[in-house]
Amino acid sequence: MRNAFADEAFKLAEIEPRFVLVTADIGNRLFDKFKAAFPDRFFNCGVAEANMTGVAAGLALDGFLPVTYTIAPFVTTRCLEQIRVDLCYHNLPVVVTSVGAGYSYASLGATHHACEDIAFLRCLPEMRVICPGDSWELRGALRALFAEAKGPAYLRLGKKGEPVIHSGPPDFKIGRAIVLEESTEVALLSTGNLLPEALHAAEMLRQAGVGAGVTSFHTVKPLDEDHLQEVFARCRLVVTIEEHSRLGGLGGAVSEWICDLPEWPRARLLRLGTPDLYPHEGGEQEYFRKQFGLDATGIASRIQDSLTRSK
Repeated sequence: MRNAFADEAFKLAEIEPRFVLVTADIGNRLFDKFKAAFPDRFFNCGVAEANMTGVAAGLALDGFLPVTYTIAPFVTTRCLEQIRVDLCYHNLPVVVTSVGAGYSYASLGATHHACEDIAFLRCLPEMRVICPGDSWELRGALRALFAEAKGPAYLRLGKKGEPVIHSGPPDFKIGRAIVLEESTEVALLSTGNLLPEALHAAEMLRQAGVGAGVTSFHTVKPLDEDHLQEVFARCRLVVTIEEHSRLGGLGGAVSEWICDLPEWPRARLLRLGTPDLYPHEGGEQEYFRKQFGLDATGIASRIQDSLTRSK
């Protein structure tokens, strides 16, 4: 995803003179092409993420459209106050972009895990939260954000090497989910970089005789309430899938939405995400996905268990 981000940022900068890229000492080689073409619109603020956010706020107040970019926990947790006060309070058009969502940088330890960031940012007024499922959705998200050019947004990326799901640019709209496969039995709502695992899990379920559809729920805030109404009325089970804590992420947002309904929906909700703990062991992303049941096999197994218990 990060290569697609660099490429799309360059293309946007070519057509949007207000586009400014602000980083925190990361991706220097990744953005060589951008720096060579637009040296006056690239700022490396060093290992000073809070300052980076303040610089972006100042640029936005001066009429620019800044994008901040660095590793997920450092662009969110480390500068949460600046995001809240400098960006959201003033409703500034700054795109806060993180690379390494979830366990993408798992081997570097808990300091580089990002399993709370959606929860932190979706509760901030004015903030939108977008988690693309592949590089095509990422490109669509960037295009949509700069077409609107209003208010702050959080763009949550994986790292590199993620499978490309769409064969070309999807019809991407902020706040409108993308239906990939439909079913009347189980609906898998996946956000972010777990979309390939969700699709694989759905295929495993179908082979086991369970009807399963998949939706890329790329926008966590604002929620696509129309799609939620549809799947909760049509299916037996709705499953949220995310490489993020079960607390406060997509599953939390959908739970809150259910609580505000005048009547309890037909379908049950199953939330799949990371547990409420800090791993104290080393491993790559694939290891933690398997440990926490977030690979395709684990997702399919937990859905089958839930269906069995509900009979």
